[in-house]
Amino acid sequence: MRTMMKSKIHRARVTQVDLDYEGSITIDRSLMEASDILPFERVEVLNVNNGARFGTYAIEGEANSGIIGINGAAARLVAKGDIVLILSYCQVPDDEAINMTPSIVRVDSQNRIVEPLPMVPQWERIQKPVASRGDL
Repeated sequence: MRTMMKSKIHRARVTQVDLDYEGSITIDRSLMEASDILPFERVEVLNVNNGARFGTYAIEGEANSGIIGINGAAARLVAKGDIVLILSYCQVPDDEAINMTPSIVRVDSQNRIVEPLPMVPQWERIQKPVASRGDL
């Protein structure tokens, strides 16, 4: 089994931080649906502004509101206005990993989807032969 990226919300802008909330990331429901992230699903958040990375779980925010809210202790790792990448992962058998195509949801500065549907990149894999013992 391999852990593969299932989806990404690319370059979302943090709209609120709430240190006193119990934890999680609040994500606009429209973005969650487009990126196939379920409520309470584990996500990884990467802060482009300061390099911080943290794991949390998603909670649903109002649809089409553009909300990206960082809650609880993780609120110390971001500032309102920071740009973040929100990633989700899945476990797939090795033989299916090569064909894995994650959904990439790109957003504008107001966290509105800029493409009508999530972009699915087409990956090309170059097969390279494994070096034989004599090649070492």
